[in-house]
Amino acid sequence: MLKPLNPPSIHPPFARYAHGIEIPAGARLVLCSGQLGISKEGDIPAGVEDQAALCFTAIAAILAEAGMGLGDVVRINAFVTGREHLKGYMGVRDRFFGETPPASTLMIVSGFARPEFVVEIEALAARL
Repeated sequence: MLKPLNPPSIHPPFARYAHGIEIPAGARLVLCSGQLGISKEGDIPAGVEDQAALCFTAIAAILAEAGMGLGDVVRINAFVTGREHLKGYMGVRDRFFGETPPASTLMIVSGFARPEFVVEIEALAARL
């Protein structure tokens, strides 16, 4: 259903993501707000890996409400508070996504509403 777009005429992706994803006409879309690394109980782990896992778990729960899953994600926008978090975030992202990785943007930002957060992730999903 979803078609990755990685034209050979441009530089290949730097990591495991697609430069673009084609969404077929008539697909339903779900847009997930940015999710932070906080548990249902309000616990916030210190590390980027644990926070990113909570973010992706929350995104999966939101998508499940719409009858979708992480395999339907076509785009991720992720934000981390420092270069030192890039590798850890990307490792978690790669564990959560299957054979066809989504389009992805990863940015370094100065911070979030609360200083204990080091990553925030938003997602767009599509399904026929």
